[in-house]
Parts: sequence; C-alpha cells; structure tokens
Amino acid sequence: MASPSHYLDIGTLGEDFVAQCLEEKGWTILHRRWRLHRGEIDIIAEYKQPSPTINSTLAFIEVKTRTVGNWDSGGRDAVSKRKQQKIWHTAQLFLAQHPDKANCNCRFDVAIVLCKQEAKHSSNPSLNLNQDLSNQSSQETLNYYLTIQEYIVSAFDSLSDDC
Repeated sequence: MASPSHYLDIGTLGEDFVAQCLEEKGWTILHRRWRLHRGEIDIIAEYKQPSPTINSTLAFIEVKTRTVGNWDSGGRDAVSKRKQQKIWHTAQLFLAQHPDKANCNCRFDVAIVLCKQEAKHSSNPSLNLNQDLSNQSSQETLNYYLTIQEYIVSAFDSLSDDC
C-alpha cells in the first residue's frame, strides 16, 4: 500500500491525464495549477472556434482523482459550494490578469478520474493509461491505470452573469 504522501503524485497524474485528453480533443492548455492568493485552478484550457465570429471557450477545470472505494462519491462531494465559490473567485482574478480572454465563453468543468493501482505485470485493456512510478519508500514499481470516470461540462454556474 502506498504511503499517504504518495497520494499527491496520484492527483498530479490525474491532472496530467485530463490535460492530455483535452489536448487530444483540440483544447489548448493555458495553465496548470494556476494559483493566486488562496485559490487554485487545476487546469485552464481554451478551445478556439473555427469561425472568427464565434468566441473561444475558456474552461476552468477542477480535477478529482480517486481510487476505488473512496469515501466522497468519487470526488463529487469534494466540489462543495464553498469550493465552487473559491474556483469562481480565482477565475475572476485570472480574467482580470488576462483581459485578452475577457470575451471568451467561460465554463466550470469537473473531471472525475478513477485511479487503479495494480501489480507491475497486470494488464487491463479497458483502462486508458499505464504510468509506471517508483515508490521511493519501498522501491517497488507500481502501475497506475487512469480513466476519466465522468467529465461534467459546466458542472456549476458562475455566481454572476459576467463570466
């Protein structure tokens, strides 16, 4: 079993995986773990429309990576109203610092990533990603299999009409 300090790596893997999936769908990753003051946004991504008359879409994405049998509904419970407000406020600060993005259509997405940890030689073709990591405390190499369990577009609305 991995040590508690190892879970940060699993969260980062989940964010990496979501960013990779978004890029494969034509999104541009503008920032990862963008933080200002006490707020952080896991991923800020932009999708440029093919038509110059349609504004780009800017997505502020919260990624929740969980293992099987987690306690918080796969990460959904962790995106509380308070967390939503914090993300919204941080997004407003981002837009204030990047006025060139002010005309983008903004939305707040949530990606729920399922992470399975298996023995080195196990294989499961139904999962999307195999990433080897070295667990420094035991020197054991583990496989992490990640899949997007749920991607919620516009998971919560902005708190005003300005974004």
